[in-house]
Amino acid sequence: MAERRRLGWLLVLAAVPAAVEAAVLVAVGLQSARPLAPQVTGVWPYDSYHDLRWLLVYHDSWTSFLLGLLAVVVLRGLLSAGLTALAWPTGVPRPSWRWLLRRNIEVAALAAVIISPWAALSVAFSVVALSWYLLASLLPMLLVAPFLQRAGVAAHWWRGLPSLALLGWSSLNFVVLTLAGALIAATPGWADVLLAGLAGLVNGLLWRQTVHAAVQPARIRWARVPVAPLMILVVVFASVAAQGATGLAVGGHRQWDPPVVTQRLPDRVRHTVIVLAGHDSSWDGTPPADPRVVRYSYLGLDDQRRPRPYGPHATHRTLGSSAALLAEQIDEVHRRTRRPVALVGQSEGAMVISTYLETLPQGSPVDTALLFSPLIRPGRAYYPPPGHSGWGVAAGWELRLLFGASNLFREVDSNPDEPFVRSVLAEAPFYRNRTLCPVAGVRMIAFLPTVSAVEAPPGEYSGIPVYKEPAFHGGLLGRQTVQDRLVDFIAGDQVEQARDEYDLLQRTGAAWQAPELLLSLNPIWSTNREADPARTGRICEGR
Repeated sequence: MAERRRLGWLLVLAAVPAAVEAAVLVAVGLQSARPLAPQVTGVWPYDSYHDLRWLLVYHDSWTSFLLGLLAVVVLRGLLSAGLTALAWPTGVPRPSWRWLLRRNIEVAALAAVIISPWAALSVAFSVVALSWYLLASLLPMLLVAPFLQRAGVAAHWWRGLPSLALLGWSSLNFVVLTLAGALIAATPGWADVLLAGLAGLVNGLLWRQTVHAAVQPARIRWARVPVAPLMILVVVFASVAAQGATGLAVGGHRQWDPPVVTQRLPDRVRHTVIVLAGHDSSWDGTPPADPRVVRYSYLGLDDQRRPRPYGPHATHRTLGSSAALLAEQIDEVHRRTRRPVALVGQSEGAMVISTYLETLPQGSPVDTALLFSPLIRPGRAYYPPPGHSGWGVAAGWELRLLFGASNLFREVDSNPDEPFVRSVLAEAPFYRNRTLCPVAGVRMIAFLPTVSAVEAPPGEYSGIPVYKEPAFHGGLLGRQTVQDRLVDFIAGDQVEQARDEYDLLQRTGAAWQAPELLLSLNPIWSTNREADPARTGRICEGR
C-alpha cells in the first residue's frame, strides 16, 4: 500500500507542473511555446534543457539572468529530489532527503554547464531558423541523459557505463516528449492542459523506471573508468565543433553553380533571370551559360555596370544593403534588356528578395520571384549588440564565445553579430511575419526542403504557393528535376507540390525549439505594427 501511495504522489508531482505550465502558456497566449510544457518534469537532462531555453530567451539583464539561473538550479534540484525520492525502489535503502536535495542541486548545476551551450544554439536557431542548429543540439541530450540519471542517485556515478536499461528508458522519454509536443502543437486551446498533464504522468512512470535502473543496475561495465567526465568533455567540445560542421552543411564557402547558371534556358522563358546565392557563397566572375541569366553580386556593380566577383565575407552584409544593391542591379538589367525580371534566390538570397519586395518600387520590372530554402519565420529570439543590455544578453555572449572558438576550425570566420544576423534581429517583426507573404503584382513560390518543416514553429509558415521535396537546407536547386520546375514556373506554369509528411515533421520538431520572444516585450520591436505569430500562429497579418 505504501508503494502504491508513493507512486500516486510521484505521478501527481510529475503531472501538475506540466499541466500548470501549459495552462499559463494558453492563458498568456504564447501559442508557439505550448509544446515545451511536458518537458518541465522530463528526466535529466531534458528538464534542464527546458529551463535553460526559457531563461536564455526571457531575461533582459545580467542581474535577471544570474538570479534566474540561481532559481532554476535550486528549483530544479528540489523538484528532481522529490521525484527521485518518490521513485526510489522498495527494499533498497534510500539516502536521506538532505543528501538527495544536495546531490540533485549539484546535478542541476552540472547540467546547466553541460547543456547551456546547446540551449544557446537553440537560440541561434530561433534567430536564423537553420535546422542544423536544432538537430545538432539534440544528440548531446541523448548521450548525457543516462549519465545524469545516475548522478542523481549514485555516489560514484562518474565511473563506468550506464546500463542499457537506463539508456533505453531515458531515450524513451525523449520520444514521449517529442510525441507529446507534436500532439499539443496539433491541438488548439485548453485541451493542451490535459495533454501536458498526461505527458507528465508518463514522465512520472519514466522517472520511476530510470531511478530503478540507476539504483539497481544489473552490471556496471568499465567500473573503474571515468566515463562520465570523458563524455561531458566530448559533449562540450562538440558544441564548439558543431559550428564548423554547420557551416560545411549549409554550403561552406564554395562557389555556387546550380543548373540555372550552368545550363541554357529554353526559348519559352522570356524573362531575364537574376540569381542570388546564399550565405558564405562566393563567385569568381564566370558568366552564366545563358545570357538571359545574371549573377547577383553582394559587392554590387563595377564601373562597367557589371556584377563584381565576390568572396564569402561579402555575404555578411545587412539584408537592407543587399536589397539596395539588388534594386540597382535590377534597374541596370532592365535598362539593358527591356525584359521582365525573375528573381531566384537561395537561403540568404531568398531573404534579400523578400526584403527588396517589401519596398517594391512602383514600376519595378520584377514580376516573378522564386525563393529556395528561405528562412522560416526567423527572428524569434533576440540578443543585444556587445556593450548593450537587453533581452537575451547572456545568450548573446555565450554565442560569441562558441562562435569565437569554432572560428579556429573554420576557413571563413562567422559570428553572431555579423551585419546579416543583426539585420534579422533588428527587423525581426517583418521577417517573422512576412518573409513568405504575397506581394501585389508578383508571382511568387517557395521551394521548401522537407527539413525546413523542423524549422517552422507551430502554425502558418507560408502565404504563397510552395513546392516541397525531401532535401536538406540548400539542397534543392542543384537538382535537375527542380531546375525543370523552376523553368516551368518562370514560363508561367503552376508547379505547387505538397508533401504529406511536412506537417508531421513540423509538429515533431515543435517540442525542441526555443520559446519565441514576444514582439511586444522588446523595446526594439514594440513600436512595430506587425502582428505576432508567436501569439496567433498566423502570418501575413495586418500592420
